Amino acid sequence: MNYHVKDTSLADEGKKRIDWAEVHMPVLVALKHKYESEKPLKGTKIAGCLHVTKETGVLVRVLQSVGAELSWCGCNPLSTQDDVAASLAIHENISVFARRGISTKEYYDDINSVIGIRPNITIDDGADLTVEMHKNMNGSKSVIYGGTEETTTGVVRL
Repeated sequence: MNYHVKDTSLADEGKKRIDWAEVHMPVLVALKHKYESEKPLKGTKIAGCLHVTKETGVLVRVLQSVGAELSWCGCNPLSTQDDVAASLAIHENISVFARRGISTKEYYDDINSVIGIRPNITIDDGADLTVEMHKNMNGSKSVIYGGTEETTTGVVRL
């Protein structure tokens, strides 16, 4: 597992915050309990480019618990919660590439690191992940099942 986070010593605090959010997200937790034994996403590679927050941390945990292989980055360098990113890397063994306050070059380097898993599914906010995949994966043998885009701005770009 690869990761690039700001400070791994923040992982325990991030875990506490994700745990708190999980208590307040009963629908995702119910889906986790319903499907974690079946692992319906086993063998599926998911690349995510969303705000790295405690709530996103819950989503990542649930996707992993139902079998997905994940690689994640932040969709906005100003919204990344460094403790959550550290927790996902250290406690959940997720390939996460997210740090608050990074440069534009670092931001796109992180997106391209996520693309490295050759995802089958994308979860995107702003379409940067999807656009980079189209630019950098031409001729790839990766099989894309589908993807999501969170924003109307991203949909317009696509």
